[in-house]
Parts: sequence; structure tokens; C-alpha cells
Amino acid sequence: MAKEELPSISKDLQELQKKLSLLIESFQTNVKVVAFMKSPVGQYLDRHPFLALTLLVFIAMSVVPVGFFLLLVVLTSLAAFVGVILLEGLVISVGGLSLLCVLCGLAFVSLAMSGTITVSYVVVSSLINYWFSLRRLA
Repeated sequence: MAKEELPSISKDLQELQKKLSLLIESFQTNVKVVAFMKSPVGQYLDRHPFLALTLLVFIAMSVVPVGFFLLLVVLTSLAAFVGVILLEGLVISVGGLSLLCVLCGLAFVSLAMSGTITVSYVVVSSLINYWFSLRRLA
């Protein structure tokens, strides 16, 4: 039974090897990869494969923490933006209600002062007319 599985496993391995070699070849013939490998950084990394592998592993492992950090930055900025809008809305609402109360108070005070001034004008003018009418009679 083990002898029957060996040929199919070797066929699968050969097929996998063929796919991997095609994948590597497609990477090596990519225009951007060729341009990078001709650059000084690419040539340096080609001469120092351990450093290239270390750099690749570092970049691959740092993707998740950097992604979480960027997500935190975006969410914090969004929360701050929404918080500022809510806070600004609250301040404007409280300020608007305060202004409404002050204006209503001023309207009441101005009504009372107008009434007082009007009554004072009528009383003073009546008293002046009364005093001057008594002088004419005397």
C-alpha cells in the first residue's frame, strides 16, 4: 500500500516543484524586480542573503503591529473628530440656550423699563400740567 502511494506523491511533488519554479521565474522576470535588483540596494541584498532574509522576516512580522497602530490612529482621529463635533454641538446648544435666556430677560427688563419710563413720563407731565394750571389760576 505504501508503494502505491509513493508514485502519486512524487507526481504531486514534481507538479508542486514545477509550479514553484514558474512562480520564481515570474518573480525574476518582473520589470519592477529586475529594476530593484539592478539598484545598489538590490545588489547589496543579493550579495548578503542573510540580511535580505532578516529584512524580509522583519517586514513581514511588522505588518500586523503597524496595521494595528494605523487602525488605532484612524479610529482615534475619527473619535476625536466626532467628539469635537459633539462637543461643539453641545457648546453651541448651551450657548444658544443661554443667549435665549439672556435675551428673554433683557426683553422683560426692557418692557419693565419702558413701562416705568412711560408711567413716569405720564405722571411727571400730569404733575407739571397740574402745577402750571394752578399758577395760572392764582
